[in-house]
Amino acid sequence: MKEQETRGTADLLRTALAHHQAGRLSEAEQTYREILAHAPHHADSLHLLGMVAFQSGRLDDAAELIRKAIAQHQTGAAYHANLGNVLQAQDKLDEAAASYRHALAIKPNLAEVHLNLGNVLKAENKVVECLVCYRRALSLQPDLAEAAVAEAMALLLQGDYAAGWKGLEARWQTREYETPRRAYPQAAWNGKPLESGRLLIWGEQGIGDEIMFSGLIPDVLSIVRELVLDCDARLRPLFARSFPGATVLAGCDPQQAADLGVAAQLPSGSLPGILRGSNAAFGTGVSPYLVVDPLVRERSRARYADGRKLVGLAWRTKNQKTGRKRSIELALFAALFGLEGVRWVSLQYGDPDELEHEARAAGAPLLVDKSVDQLADIDCFAAQVAAMDLVITIDNSTAHVAGALGVPTWLLLPFAPDWRWLLEREDSPWYPTVRLFRQPRAGDWDAVMEAVRRVLIEGTHKGPRTEGEGFRAPAAF
Repeated sequence: MKEQETRGTADLLRTALAHHQAGRLSEAEQTYREILAHAPHHADSLHLLGMVAFQSGRLDDAAELIRKAIAQHQTGAAYHANLGNVLQAQDKLDEAAASYRHALAIKPNLAEVHLNLGNVLKAENKVVECLVCYRRALSLQPDLAEAAVAEAMALLLQGDYAAGWKGLEARWQTREYETPRRAYPQAAWNGKPLESGRLLIWGEQGIGDEIMFSGLIPDVLSIVRELVLDCDARLRPLFARSFPGATVLAGCDPQQAADLGVAAQLPSGSLPGILRGSNAAFGTGVSPYLVVDPLVRERSRARYADGRKLVGLAWRTKNQKTGRKRSIELALFAALFGLEGVRWVSLQYGDPDELEHEARAAGAPLLVDKSVDQLADIDCFAAQVAAMDLVITIDNSTAHVAGALGVPTWLLLPFAPDWRWLLEREDSPWYPTVRLFRQPRAGDWDAVMEAVRRVLIEGTHKGPRTEGEGFRAPAAF
């Protein structure tokens, strides 16, 4: 009888796994529960039911179920590793690290667990320690592209550009890279002048990334005679005005590239590996490099001007992976809103009615200009940004627009910043007019606001920028 029950459980488990692997989570959950109804301590079913909960976004249920599985089978390395994944998703980083280490104590050669432990350490801003984990993962599995990219980003965070850019080329082999690699037959550009034909630079990643990498286009134009720049359609008017030496397109397929006489091509994220191999190389760049429509900028400034400093504010990003740590509740800016001599202008994308409601609820004296759609009409948005005396923003596309325009910009960063903002520095090699304000501890936006408030008080003693005056340095705006 017991043998029949064991055979029946094994058959049910195979059925549940087939549902699970095919993405039929409801059917898988039902079958796992059927097993547990007869065998409530069946460790694999508890573990896998926890994974269904994890994949369904029920993180508390997932952690509870996997812990029950571990209680039945304490040496299951996969159980501990997956509990670490759940805890990491819950932002319980210390507990997640402990779970990963427990898994590795049982089975030391799990490359992806070393990678995950490295990601936790990086989220804690422990960059030296995370590099050890990434390199261990690569020693165990040299073709693990996610570990190569993670190592590259940690190196870039440290300012090791030569090694970082090289490792970042593995991004095309990662499972979740958001930009598909384009199948152009032309060879990748090597940074040298072309004997004939045109060079095609094509955009990748998000709007902010395209803007940041476009800062290298003036360098490219000094090397090649004819350039085709393919970008997001929303950037085309802005880029066409800013880079008159290039043919700016939005969407260039292989046939069109051939028709245009393209002889070499390169994704824009690979340009820094050619042109920014050291910190000193950033000093050769052009800044500012984006050019707005002056009439739209003047109209915007005229609409907003009332004798006070115009300070634009962006406080939120909807990025699913890192947005929660980068975003700031509007109410946390209260100490800034009370300062005299400042007129606050919303640069935040989103529904304008909802933004006005959010501002009222937070007691924020924000002007929401309903004529500007920050996501759909980036050319108009750039002119709005250019009308500001100062921009205060989180790490989102607003920071890149403002920095590329040369507007004094104060960028508010979480404790563990993105690779492009480096460590400890208050300035940015990408944007000379950007000043960085960093969390001293994870989640501590209050300290950031106090630092910003002190500098803002100093700046409000000066009058607003006058037409034709140009942009001041970021500390004084």
